[in-house]
Amino acid sequence: MDTYAFEAELSYKTDKTLTQKEVEEQKERFQKAREMARALPLNPGVYLMKDETGTVIYVGKAKSLRKRVSQYFLPNRDRKTSALVQKICKIDHIITGNDYEALILENNMIKKYSPHYNILLKDGKSYPVIRITHEDFPKVFRTRRIIRDGSEYYGPYPDASRLAQYTDLIDKLFKLRRCSIPLRKRTQPCLYYHIGRCMGPCCGKVSKEEYNKSIDRIRKMLQGKSDELEKQVKDEMMAASRDLQYEVAATKRDILLALQSVSKAQMVEDHTDTESKDYAAIEMRSPLCTVSIMQFRDGKLIGRALYRAQTFGDESETLLNFLTQYYEEGKEIPKEIFVSHEIDRDLISRYFKDCFDVDVKISVPKDGRNYRILRMASENASNDVEKRLKSRDNTAALEELARLCDLEEPPVLIEGFDIAQLNGKYTVSSLISFVNGNPNPQGYRRFNIKSLDGAIDDYGAIKEAVTRRYTRVMKEGLQRPNLILIDGGKGQVNVARDVLDSIGFADVPVVGLAKEFETIVFDDDRPDLRPDHSNEGLRVLIAVRDECHRFATGANQAMRSRDASFKLLKSVPGIGEKTSVKVMEAFTTLDDLIACTPEEIAKRAGIPIKTAENLLTKLKL
Repeated sequence: MDTYAFEAELSYKTDKTLTQKEVEEQKERFQKAREMARALPLNPGVYLMKDETGTVIYVGKAKSLRKRVSQYFLPNRDRKTSALVQKICKIDHIITGNDYEALILENNMIKKYSPHYNILLKDGKSYPVIRITHEDFPKVFRTRRIIRDGSEYYGPYPDASRLAQYTDLIDKLFKLRRCSIPLRKRTQPCLYYHIGRCMGPCCGKVSKEEYNKSIDRIRKMLQGKSDELEKQVKDEMMAASRDLQYEVAATKRDILLALQSVSKAQMVEDHTDTESKDYAAIEMRSPLCTVSIMQFRDGKLIGRALYRAQTFGDESETLLNFLTQYYEEGKEIPKEIFVSHEIDRDLISRYFKDCFDVDVKISVPKDGRNYRILRMASENASNDVEKRLKSRDNTAALEELARLCDLEEPPVLIEGFDIAQLNGKYTVSSLISFVNGNPNPQGYRRFNIKSLDGAIDDYGAIKEAVTRRYTRVMKEGLQRPNLILIDGGKGQVNVARDVLDSIGFADVPVVGLAKEFETIVFDDDRPDLRPDHSNEGLRVLIAVRDECHRFATGANQAMRSRDASFKLLKSVPGIGEKTSVKVMEAFTTLDDLIACTPEEIAKRAGIPIKTAENLLTKLKL
């Protein structure tokens, strides 16, 4: 950005209390940081951005330091980058031999400095895990701390009742030591030994080999391999019953039921796949970020967790950074990792091989079971980000937005529109709702555009969507929005304005947001406004626009997926056009369909059970 552009951006600063001196100081700080970026070498390495106190606020890696860091100072930077740039007073760097060395160094620097705007595992929603200690006679217990001493960890377990089931079962089935006294100092067994709750390893009452047989059985149980254990408990129950030991048989029965309950609760999608797999999905609502991780072993879900952060990286670099931290924290590394966004697969695969001597396959699934599981992880992450957004107090931001747009009062209800299409096909408009500056999913709608006949016409699509929405609002007496946002420029805004005037909504203001420079476009003769990217009022509009785009794109993809689903259904022997319609009307998605038995499918869709069996076989390939 040249000096003129920077001054132009500052001239739109909406904080009227900003003095000329403060403007000059910001300008000087920006110019110095930009010159630092331009002076960086073209080598690969790690850069450290510091604020005015010298605190490291962001660490990143780059194949070319100068090219990467200079991108932060481009004129079309997004608001999260702009907010970061405003805090930069110094940029340090460390040159590395290659991009891989930069990845390792970046991870070390993040652990050393804990920068506020990098994703950090400690910022996440911490779930407890089950730990098997690395000792001759291991202890097994729940914990939230990961200690890299060779201990094994299973989980995490977001469901407290599930974790209680696990630990209760372990206590009932296995007589493990509980004391923390060093083994060599114990001369007499503790109370647990005398009441039959411990094997007494501290006094030599059991050998290391015999004790660790129980540990091996616990490992299998935690990995979901409980069939053998269930059979043993069942045999013991039957034997006790034959010997008329009814109390013992009842206890074994209760243990068996609990064990079966835990095993069933683990199972999300039990298939023949025996490989260990993890699924990592990231969702960002700048600058908020949530990563959802789901662990599958032998086709069963054994753990899931959410990790939260505020970050100024994009999805790909943040997810890559997350993986290097997550598995270094003592997590079991799987054979395959499925990710929601493209990352440098060669780089992360080399990291796993060099650091842990493990070959890991990294991929982004596009369909099938792995895609469906990854989508579950994405939904978990998305829901978490939206909850975090709702918890924010946006009073000041809405007041600033009212001042920006010359509204009579802060807008309680904002509705936004965006259009998505693919070469004129699957054209859809999203309608999203923000209440008090936060997303209100109950107010989301989508409009399948019917009036274009395959033409690519954003103006026509906006006209149809706005007409349909506010004709209904008028007829049903629904709440009118205090502000309408259109993702687009003057043309789209004028179309919406004409529609609203024609149906008696002349009092509802409309603005557009042009993406390149985040320019606010008005529905009257006011000149366009380009506030500073850090402006709180602008941030609300950007959040609405980004959510519009996300929802519209998702709706467009859903239409394409439904079309593909029809084609897939019709490829199954015995299923034609009419049967496909029956099946799709009975089941919202293919995921819902696959979760049912052939009998349920046949009953709900009104098709022969043989056809339902063929259908499931085809879909599970």
